[in-house]
Amino acid sequence: MNIKMIAVDLDGTLLRDDKTISEITIEALRKCRDKSIKVVYATARSKSASDLVSSCVLDGYVQMNGAVAFAGDVCVYHKTISTIDIRELLLAADSANIQISVEKADRNFSNFTFPDEWGFLLDHYETTDFNALDIEVEKIWAMPTSEKEIELLKSHLPSGLYLVTTRDDFFTMIMHEGARKSNAVAALAEYWGIEISQVVAFGDDVNDLDMLKHCGIGVAMGNAVDEIKAVADYVCDTNEDDGIAKWIEENVL
Repeated sequence: MNIKMIAVDLDGTLLRDDKTISEITIEALRKCRDKSIKVVYATARSKSASDLVSSCVLDGYVQMNGAVAFAGDVCVYHKTISTIDIRELLLAADSANIQISVEKADRNFSNFTFPDEWGFLLDHYETTDFNALDIEVEKIWAMPTSEKEIELLKSHLPSGLYLVTTRDDFFTMIMHEGARKSNAVAALAEYWGIEISQVVAFGDDVNDLDMLKHCGIGVAMGNAVDEIKAVADYVCDTNEDDGIAKWIEENVL
């Protein structure tokens, strides 16, 4: 395989369930970089993701589900949303008592108080009045508790945005139409002069779907949802059993 770049999701993919990365996986990625293969992560998380991957040396990253991408310290992709354009959605959610937050870099502006068990996030949010908020954000996320509440959010979704719900109890993200992992990964590949056909992507959840479909090779984790396995070219072992490392050793190294 002529692989020149590897893109890995974090939660449920590169990260084990306890949010650590196995030494076997770290070593496999190091060997790839030694062969001049670029290695990046692509996550829905914000800047806080950097702390989770501090044990790995990586060439770049995609954050906010594809709203932003960096090659080293160089921003190569950035898509934002004005709170003016989503004010109606935010106020509708607030009126329906749906917990919702807008996120800019590593700062959240929310209509609810974050629980103590959210740890480090407690230093990265503030409750706010959506009537007065006027900023550019990279992501909106909400925690509806039913399909009815998801439909309410969809009914107030402005054009140019899209909504995705993960497998984690209706957890919902609303993004700029261009803020997709596939677009951000493609921007990184172009920056390095790499064809998208030379990129392999690993993922496990529905927000990885476009990335696996559009990269040259899509690999679903053994613990992935069925939608991901259905579009993948390969299914590797689980995130708990070094799935990424095993696939890389067999197919790349």
